[in-house]
Amino acid sequence: MRKTIYKWFWLWSFDKEEKWLNEMASKGLALANVGFARYEFEDCAPGEYNIRLEMLKDSVNHPESQRYILFLEDTGVEHISTLFRWQYFRKKADIAPFDLFSDIDSRIQHLNRILFIPGIFGLINLVNAINMTRQYILSDSDYALVPAILAWAVTLLLVYGFIRLFTKKAKLKRKRILHE
Repeated sequence: MRKTIYKWFWLWSFDKEEKWLNEMASKGLALANVGFARYEFEDCAPGEYNIRLEMLKDSVNHPESQRYILFLEDTGVEHISTLFRWQYFRKKADIAPFDLFSDIDSRIQHLNRILFIPGIFGLINLVNAINMTRQYILSDSDYALVPAILAWAVTLLLVYGFIRLFTKKAKLKRKRILHE
């Protein structure tokens, strides 16, 4: 039987999303498909699957991404779904430990791919927020205030996400130095 749950996770909370998906699998609901803030589950034995997420460098249709997914499938990993460049994988829990990142450097590279999104959109939004604020100041209309406030709110949200991801990356770099 399939069950659909609508739930929102921020880009920088991908680890919480992965944890939640594994908790669902431990309750007997294996991830079967993903949409925007929509998760479809199918019945499974409790704890039958481990779920992992990864943002690929290229789109899922890129030859390099296709080779990577085929490589994972050859190791017993099932590619469940794609949402933008995010890939959702599952593997039977009884086979072997399931981790997509073999070392700290690969985790840092993954965070760099994710960091790019709030970084670039944050900069674009910052320019937009400054322009809207300038328009508000130069205009006689109070109607220009609402878009300026919204643009600043989105900019601050993206900056917050960037800082969260950057902090995770910095912790991994410190951990790497300790292990060297």
